[in-house]
Amino acid sequence: MDNHPEFDGAAYDSARDKDRLITQKQTIYNYMTSHAKQWVTLRQISKFCQAPESSVSAQLRNFRKAKFGSHTVHRKHVKNGLFSYQLEVNESISETK
Repeated sequence: MDNHPEFDGAAYDSARDKDRLITQKQTIYNYMTSHAKQWVTLRQISKFCQAPESSVSAQLRNFRKAKFGSHTVHRKHVKNGLFSYQLEVNESISETK
């Protein structure tokens, strides 16, 4: 996992966090691609991937970054501050970095 791009954040410690975040990002990516035609909430993703909703949200933001694939993450308002998400994979790459 050494060739994986570094994550960002003031509290990020590569030695402590990198492997865990790589696994988490890949699990969320796999979930989102397997539900590509569906809109899913942070809670749904969180429950399946066993990751906090705040971490899911951060990983969805990461997918938009060039170093993690420049994917498109669509967001739509459901109700009362609840949003759902859909991942559109950047087809110029075969899988997330």
